[in-house]
Amino acid sequence: MHRSHFLRAGLGAAILALAGHAAAQTYPAKPVRMVIPFPPGGTLDAVGRMLAQKLGEQMGQPFVVENKPGGNGVIGADIVAKAPADGYTLLFNASTFTTAPMTMKSVPYSVTRDFAPVALVAKAPLSVAINKNLPITDIRSLIAHAKAHPGKMTFAVGSIGSAGHLSTELLKRAGQIDYLVVPYKGTAPAFQDLIGGQIDGFIDPILGSLQYHKSGMLRVVAVTSAQRAASLPDVPTVAETIPGYEFYSWYGLWAPAKAAPEIVQRLNAEVNKALTGGMKERLQEQGLLLSPGSAEDFARFQRSDMERAQKIVTEGGIRVE
Repeated sequence: MHRSHFLRAGLGAAILALAGHAAAQTYPAKPVRMVIPFPPGGTLDAVGRMLAQKLGEQMGQPFVVENKPGGNGVIGADIVAKAPADGYTLLFNASTFTTAPMTMKSVPYSVTRDFAPVALVAKAPLSVAINKNLPITDIRSLIAHAKAHPGKMTFAVGSIGSAGHLSTELLKRAGQIDYLVVPYKGTAPAFQDLIGGQIDGFIDPILGSLQYHKSGMLRVVAVTSAQRAASLPDVPTVAETIPGYEFYSWYGLWAPAKAAPEIVQRLNAEVNKALTGGMKERLQEQGLLLSPGSAEDFARFQRSDMERAQKIVTEGGIRVE
């Protein structure tokens, strides 16, 4: 009796494993939705569309980008959390996905329970961009200016709980300065106001500020990576003035939590192939650091990054009002 029960259980497990393997072999058999929970434009959208195009070419089915903005990324993420876990609805998002919920009263999903990390795609060093009319040329003069005008300087934040927001809070504490943090609905209006002089500073991925800096419309005074950025070799790191300061936004791909491990592994392999192939030069030109690795590597990275972010959110008292 017991033996037949174990045999049946073993056979059931074997059938499931074979089914999962077969699904991965034929996957994708139809177009795949890639949800980006922010509006078109900006670094996240650019990288996501590049990845979708490459995965489509490699896997023989279109990866169709759907922008689903709203609620600081919550609306789009919730669509994926509630989608069938068959690998045909995926989430492409920035680190805001894991950190923004820390600043909110509640979100309709759990980042750790409702999503399966698939692949870490790239890390984006941030740029400390300043209105060109201010007498600030580096981090030392930024700190001096802020101390001479306590509580008067203004820094934009593209979205609450984003990497740029956390980096702005970290700089405030590391530099022992006080400035006003002003939330914006996205990076485009923040850059417009920075160029126009309505705001003094903005910390966001380098890609967003690069052209404005090169054309002289604003001044990038530092980058937040450990080493100087290849796209801005003359711009110092924050760490050259504040040792140990390092911060990145990052971009990743997730599936709903119950997606078959075989499909997750297949997607991970295809993302890594894209990163070492056609996307490599284009992403590096835009100042992004490529991060190929396993799905397990990504899960570990996500956990440690969330722990660090939670500390900054708690200490800074960052909340969505």
